[in-house]
Amino acid sequence: MAAIFSRSIDAQVRQTAVGLVVAVGLFVVGWYYYALPSYTRVGYQPEQPVPFSHEQHVGQLGLDCTYCHTHVFESPHSNVPTAQTCMNCHNPKKANVKGTSSLLAPVRASFDTGRPVEWKRVHKLPDYAYFNHAVHVNKGVSCISCHGPVNEMKVVRHDQPLTMGWCLKCHNESEKSLRPVSEVTNLTWVPTAGQTREEIGKAIKKDLQVNPPMNCQSCHR
Repeated sequence: MAAIFSRSIDAQVRQTAVGLVVAVGLFVVGWYYYALPSYTRVGYQPEQPVPFSHEQHVGQLGLDCTYCHTHVFESPHSNVPTAQTCMNCHNPKKANVKGTSSLLAPVRASFDTGRPVEWKRVHKLPDYAYFNHAVHVNKGVSCISCHGPVNEMKVVRHDQPLTMGWCLKCHNESEKSLRPVSEVTNLTWVPTAGQTREEIGKAIKKDLQVNPPMNCQSCHR
């Protein structure tokens, strides 16, 4: 009986099968790489050189965000506190809280030498994206909108994707993220009885004339 398929067809089928296996393998490897927290950053939670707990300092002790991040309302970038800020409470010469703790050794070394503590950056936008921190908080966008409930985090994590689509969704529905500017750093703020967040956001949007830009040049410079 004559062969239905020629030898060349058999070779092509084998090559196609091998190609499919390789393609699937590359897809799986690529998917896992781009889905890792180190790439998407969502869930990224590096251990810091000093174990600073926002849950304790903010959630339990009530420390305001601006005590450490002093320039959030004036600067395009939120600053990291200096060792002097930490030493206000943890200075061993003043018998303050845990002034001699070994966990705070990097802070004391930074205070004595002037060299900053090598904190590991958690939140990062692409270099081609421009984000002005002061503009957002001065319009009523709370820390929690982008950074998540940091007052509940023992170790700060990257909470939101901060992608272009995520930002545009907020720009399209900014009333859902707005609150009184006086409550921007109050991470446990809730509307008064009889009001919803969206109703308050719409009123703020109207009063402050909040019109988030939708043109590309505003964020890509």
